[in-house]
Amino acid sequence: MDFILNGLFKAFELLINFDPETFSAIYATVRASIISMTVSLIIGLPIGFFIGFFSFPCKVQIRTIVDTLQALPTVLIGLLVYAFLTRRGPLGHMGLLFTVQGIAIGQSILALPIVIALTASAVESMDQNLSITLISLGANRRQVFLSTLWETRFGILAAFVNAYGRVLTEVGISMMVGGNIKWQTRTITTAIALETNKGEFACGISLGLVLLFIAFTVNFILSFLRNKT
Repeated sequence: MDFILNGLFKAFELLINFDPETFSAIYATVRASIISMTVSLIIGLPIGFFIGFFSFPCKVQIRTIVDTLQALPTVLIGLLVYAFLTRRGPLGHMGLLFTVQGIAIGQSILALPIVIALTASAVESMDQNLSITLISLGANRRQVFLSTLWETRFGILAAFVNAYGRVLTEVGISMMVGGNIKWQTRTITTAIALETNKGEFACGISLGLVLLFIAFTVNFILSFLRNKT
């Protein structure tokens, strides 16, 4: 029990003193997660809206595939992205392997099906008479689209929270695609695993506290926005 208390004390010391190694991992994590979430939201929200709002052939099969992809293991995604980004892969010339951008690509693939599935579910659970009422009142397609987005805003926020939580805590993609390179691609989760194996509990605990703080901050902001709307 003493080593846990000592670890907590040293963890706060590292954070207060702005330990460069600790904050390097924090910066890599925040940067990769921002890129990946931006990409997944830009791509996933329109696709999820389309799947949830319209009826078309093979819709049930597509929903099944998207729902299944939500459970993709991070190590499998890491392996596939690594295969594409390695020098012998089709995207090897881009030099993205062992970079934060490469990690973000893998995390985007991880978050994308979550955003699509939860957005589609939010749109499907919306009152079906809304669009009919809006059209009968003379609303054009753009107004119907915007009104639908507004009605499903809480579902979209839920999609963001779930996807961001998965991205923030993943290890496999960051380890395989990023390589866990110190000062460059070492993220919070990979640093925790490494430092714990080395017996450096203080650094691991400090990074764990930061991870909790980031997750709490994101959820607090979204909860505040939800209560305001």
